[in-house]
Amino acid sequence: MNPELELRHLRSFVAVAEELHFGRAAARLGIAQPPLSQQIQRLEASLGTRLFDRTNRRVELTDSGRALLEHATRVLQGSAAAVEAVRRAARGESGPLRVAFAASVMFLSLPRIIRAFRHRYPEVRLDLREMPTGLQLEALRAEELDIGFLRQPEPDPALELETVMREPLRAAVPAGHPLANRRRIRLESLAAEPFVLFPREIAPGLHAQVLALCRSAGFAPRIVQESRELYTTVSLVEAGMGVTIIPASVAKMGWTSVRYLPIASLLARTRIAAAWRTDRDRPVIHSFLEVARSRGGG
Repeated sequence: MNPELELRHLRSFVAVAEELHFGRAAARLGIAQPPLSQQIQRLEASLGTRLFDRTNRRVELTDSGRALLEHATRVLQGSAAAVEAVRRAARGESGPLRVAFAASVMFLSLPRIIRAFRHRYPEVRLDLREMPTGLQLEALRAEELDIGFLRQPEPDPALELETVMREPLRAAVPAGHPLANRRRIRLESLAAEPFVLFPREIAPGLHAQVLALCRSAGFAPRIVQESRELYTTVSLVEAGMGVTIIPASVAKMGWTSVRYLPIASLLARTRIAAAWRTDRDRPVIHSFLEVARSRGGG
């Protein structure tokens, strides 16, 4: 096909080829008949062949015209598809999206958010990754993630943060512990207890919050064991290594020999924020955030 052909020439040609009538084709295109006839004449001159046999009574495609119609239709369809693909991306309806979350967040609203998003935007290629808050922060700064779900995040000038979920904290103790049957406890009751706690780099904000809660109760926790995984932390509590303070949703992991006790403090609540880079204004990020706002319950 002549590289100088323009899409408008092909549209004009296809309209005439389908209508086999210059007047109807001109009306369909919203132009007058003389300019349409001139476009077809220029197209024929450019290709060096007649595309239509014209008489006073009828218009018919030549063999060359039939050959062009087949290809021109595909070109126009491809062009329309390309334009629509660009528009979908601009509306945040397609493209890749890398989303990370801490394991415990899957016990909250995140599955509902993901399900609703996939239903609404099936052409977005979701790349879901489980990683703790600390690693998410590193990945966001390195532009290896688009959105992270961070637990109790600290302010960061490189990131936008928006709270989408909240949940209470619980004190976890072994089932045989003297406090295990309490309906609610004050943190002072744990002052003499050994603690199993995650290291600061795993979840910096939540780590700082747990220490602050203990300080507000008049003590610093005596940490006898650090654990990088929630299930390991709960297993160590179950084994009697110590007590811990963890998000309430961890109770859904199913340990029957651990008790999760409400803490008598208004400060014993944690928040989960969606985080994204301030310099990454991709429409698909905002589409995901829109769903998270409506389904997160934050």
